Amino acid sequence: MHKNPATDDLRVFTVVVRKSSFGDAAAELGVSPAYVSKRIRLLEEELAVKLLHRTTRRVAVTEEGERVFHWAQRILDDMDQLLQDVAITRREPRGQLRVSSSFGFGRQIVAPALSRLVELHPGLQVRLEVFDRLVDVAGEGFDLDVRVGDEIAPHLIARRLAGNRRVLCAAPAYLARRGTPRTLAELPSHDCLVIKERDHPFGVWRLRSGAVDETVKVRGPLSANNGEMVVQWALDGRGIALRSLWDVDAHLCAGRLVQVLPDWQQEANVWAVYPTRLDRSAKVRVCVEFLQEHFRTHWTGRGALQVDAAGAGDGRTAGIGPKPSA
Repeated sequence: MHKNPATDDLRVFTVVVRKSSFGDAAAELGVSPAYVSKRIRLLEEELAVKLLHRTTRRVAVTEEGERVFHWAQRILDDMDQLLQDVAITRREPRGQLRVSSSFGFGRQIVAPALSRLVELHPGLQVRLEVFDRLVDVAGEGFDLDVRVGDEIAPHLIARRLAGNRRVLCAAPAYLARRGTPRTLAELPSHDCLVIKERDHPFGVWRLRSGAVDETVKVRGPLSANNGEMVVQWALDGRGIALRSLWDVDAHLCAGRLVQVLPDWQQEANVWAVYPTRLDRSAKVRVCVEFLQEHFRTHWTGRGALQVDAAGAGDGRTAGIGPKPSA
């Protein structure tokens, strides 16, 4: 009769599958590749199945391994939930919390907030990773994605953390040289600083004025996949940018940038997004509630990250609104 597999071995196995590499899995777990290899070997012996095909470059999952992977995720989720349901864990969440976000927002906004979170909850170990693409929260093993933008897949739970919008802006030097556009139809003739972030269309700006939605195809001599670079180019007078108020509000207040076509904007609220299986996770709940309060306390400027009592706590499970980039 087979022994029951150890939960630690199942956890090692799920990381190897996600990373497709013993070395990368070892780096994430903070152990040696030899240790990872040993735990996988023992798990295969206990289950009497081959879980992985190993080559010199990567690891592929067998058909039996796929089934074990899905069961392992369920078992580990149930085990985590069990630990979080006991009284002490309900009072003080513990364990690792894997959080993802986009480059600029993650570095400038999320990272400082999470620093304060672990100060308040020393039992948490938070791992933050930032990307220039849309993250598959469940498939990539994240507990929470802090996301700017209102399009969210229906199989995910989304809780609004703060209100935010994107505005058109440019440096006074650029507007003095090229003139200020008076209508959306003039934007294609201007130098627009195009950004490609996450999975949104390149060079397509979707904007709203009241109840009217318009789509404008723009272009320019400079483009990037990083918002911080685009803001710097705008400050250098290189063109018109479409950026979130959290990113450019200070420049607008100081006069370094000027809002263009102020009647037009793009909704880009801030959401905490996580898989439905983590709906009752104490770690996720504590993090989401902390971020809501953090944004409420620290971001109450000219519309940048405004949090309202009615919207901030709403749980959402469907695709929402327009399709802005982060």
